[in-house]
Amino acid sequence: MSGSSQKFVQIIDFETDRIDEMRALAEEGDQTLGDGAGGPVRRLVLKDRTRPDRYLVVVEFDSYEEAMRNSESPGTSKFAERMAALCTKPPSFTDCDVEDVTAFE
Repeated sequence: MSGSSQKFVQIIDFETDRIDEMRALAEEGDQTLGDGAGGPVRRLVLKDRTRPDRYLVVVEFDSYEEAMRNSESPGTSKFAERMAALCTKPPSFTDCDVEDVTAFE
């Protein structure tokens, strides 16, 4: 994989004691994201087993460029502000190029 055809993933690490409100916010965001091309193609939500209020969200995009366009949209900025307000500490973001994917059937 190389160039703009390379998949891109952002990992959001956050803590919240208001996960039901966070889920509702995500569902609301999904309705607007589903209307346009270039947004995320997949999301994986993980809950830390040793720290019950910690979550990791892995968001996959078709390319880094599409992720950056998505980041620059006013809707994404508003979503990020609302998400941060539900967190008990500021979220951290890790940007990753996907090097390899293996599916085990």
